[in-house]
Amino acid sequence: RIILTASGGPFREWTADQMRGATIDQALAHPTWQMGRKISIDSATMMNKALEIIEARWLFDCPAEMIEVMIHPQSMIHSMVEMIDGSTIAQLSPPDMRLPIQHALTHPRCLAGKTPTLDLTRASNWTLQPVDRERFPAISLGFEVARVGGSAGAVVNAANEAAVGLFLDGRIRFTDIVTACQTALENHNHETNVTLDRLLELDRWARAEVHQWQARSSRC
Repeated sequence: RIILTASGGPFREWTADQMRGATIDQALAHPTWQMGRKISIDSATMMNKALEIIEARWLFDCPAEMIEVMIHPQSMIHSMVEMIDGSTIAQLSPPDMRLPIQHALTHPRCLAGKTPTLDLTRASNWTLQPVDRERFPAISLGFEVARVGGSAGAVVNAANEAAVGLFLDGRIRFTDIVTACQTALENHNHETNVTLDRLLELDRWARAEVHQWQARSSRC
């Protein structure tokens, strides 16, 4: 199995009712990571993890059934791989975006970096727990897209970018972001063997669909 970890974002302990009233500033206030506005909102909805599910499925040719997501508020364990012999290999580091960026730029080499080393004496305070998919429906959406493949990933990714933009503009509620993505996925005609040109068309369609959905919703 591949086990992806998520901090849970700023709303890890919030109820669904509380999240419906979340403000932009609250959604941007990530407890452990310093990131840009769009990815901070993705972390709050857990759409970032939904996208990682899709990425893991295709990058590692791993069926969705062999991918799991767990909440790890301390953001020290970033991913784990469960081996067929029963052992588990984990990637550990302090929550600093410079390290994964450096790794991506220098792989397969391992070079000296600026990030601090891990203090393993604090490992006794680390926790892992399942994701509440009722409060974070983006996770279920990510698994659905990973299972069906084809055009679904491009549609959900574009819909999410459009919906996050609408939220940051104050035009939809925080909880509307994932709803908009689900609506776009449901309304598109799924395609399997998709060309790059067709994916770009679907990207534009999904963004327009989200804006049309927002316009319809605002009139209700």
